[in-house]
Amino acid sequence: MIIEEEEKKEEKDERFSTDLCECYLLLNSIFSNKLRSICVHCLLKAALKKEENEEVQTEVEMALLTLSEMGYCEVPKELYLNELKEIIEHQQKHRNLTKLAYQSAWQFLINRFCTNKFLEDTIANELHFGREAARELEELTRNVDWKRKEVERGKETKEEFALIRWLRMFYVYFYRCKLKNEEITILIGGIVQVDRAAKENNEEISNQCIYSLMNAAGNRGVRVEDLLKGGAVDVVLESMQRPTLNKVMTNECCHFFMSVSYRLEEEDEYEKEEEERKELNRKVFEKMEEEGYEDTITSFYETLEFLRRNYNHFFLKKVSDYFVNV
Repeated sequence: MIIEEEEKKEEKDERFSTDLCECYLLLNSIFSNKLRSICVHCLLKAALKKEENEEVQTEVEMALLTLSEMGYCEVPKELYLNELKEIIEHQQKHRNLTKLAYQSAWQFLINRFCTNKFLEDTIANELHFGREAARELEELTRNVDWKRKEVERGKETKEEFALIRWLRMFYVYFYRCKLKNEEITILIGGIVQVDRAAKENNEEISNQCIYSLMNAAGNRGVRVEDLLKGGAVDVVLESMQRPTLNKVMTNECCHFFMSVSYRLEEEDEYEKEEEERKELNRKVFEKMEEEGYEDTITSFYETLEFLRRNYNHFFLKKVSDYFVNV
């Protein structure tokens, strides 16, 4: 049916074609090259509509959401790059898309990053991903009702849904993007602010923040200074004192510091002059010492190294209690 609609020379029903393409992409995980090309072209055409009435904005949101759910399959850049740049740049000027639609546009682009390394400069420098993502996090955090009654917390709001999608997207970004960029500090700061708002009220969102920061700590494009200035070291230390800390989050927090430690050693050797190196080390370990964790992290260093070598991702259950009560 999709191919038949595409091959019509006149009287094409574009809305019907859009509906068919959305169904096809959402109901499949493996796509033929021909159908994938038709669907991407069709949905981007729908997503480029600029009218601000509710019906059109719903259509745009659904088209972008569908594209964002395609996963990491390879899509030739000729099919999407100019259109995605136009959508994102127009939103930066006019702010006419819904929160979910804008996040979905970035999601589709970041997913393409997995198979197209050339996108790194476009994402980081041309489209200012760090700045834009931090701004979206700030607005969504401000609009979430963090003090909802306990009975209502199981009902995820659209703002919480969008926040979680942003935070999960950062896994891919921090894993793939090795380009140093001044906006990284802003993005780290945005994640930290979300965690501080969520940690007493929404454990899932708070945990997603820590996962993102752990990935950032291992990324050579993220400087240790970015983690310090953005508040990541502080907020991970704060997380280790949560009474609800479980073994999975204990693992993530410790891996954050393991990554920072390795990074300090790397910068020791390759990047820093002696005085700068000493100052950076002093700042990191002062943060840890303030909370009483310097000796604790150091004592676990060999265990962390063992875990890294053996791809063992979990500590024993009692370790979480040890960190909470240290």
